[in-house]
Amino acid sequence: MDRTRTLRGAVAGGVAAAVWLAQQPLDRRVFRVEHDDAQLLATLVGRPFAVGAALHLQNGALFGAVYANVAPALALPLPAPLRGPLAGLLEHLATWPATALVTPELTRNGRAFAQSAWRHLLFGAVLGELERRLNPPDDRPQPVDEAAAASNGHGSAEHLVASGR
Repeated sequence: MDRTRTLRGAVAGGVAAAVWLAQQPLDRRVFRVEHDDAQLLATLVGRPFAVGAALHLQNGALFGAVYANVAPALALPLPAPLRGPLAGLLEHLATWPATALVTPELTRNGRAFAQSAWRHLLFGAVLGELERRLNPPDDRPQPVDEAAAASNGHGSAEHLVASGR
């Protein structure tokens, strides 16, 4: 693992989680669901809201660190700007069933499902774009393989000289 890439991914994930938290008051009005992720985390650990918010940011940073190392290795036939949103939505779908363990009433609420999908989509979009900008692909010229450079499709130049043709 590349430490710099990991750290930059964690920063991107932390920022994306902060955007998630900042927009929650708006999406609670739009979806008419009063669910607040930071408050839920705070309640689970029996601490004040600020601790729940810090845990939410920490979770975003952890997801971002993993994303920064996994996303480049996946050969997805997707444009780079769509990889983050896809990762966010996949995380939403993978974790939604666990909602039943904590807040069963949300599990059966279609608006809550849509709200969570929106939050994960937004998180993934911010994460993906910011991580892509912080960890750009390595565009430096790579060393050229001598065999590939010597061949023009008709064999090597050494073979041509050695055969006298």
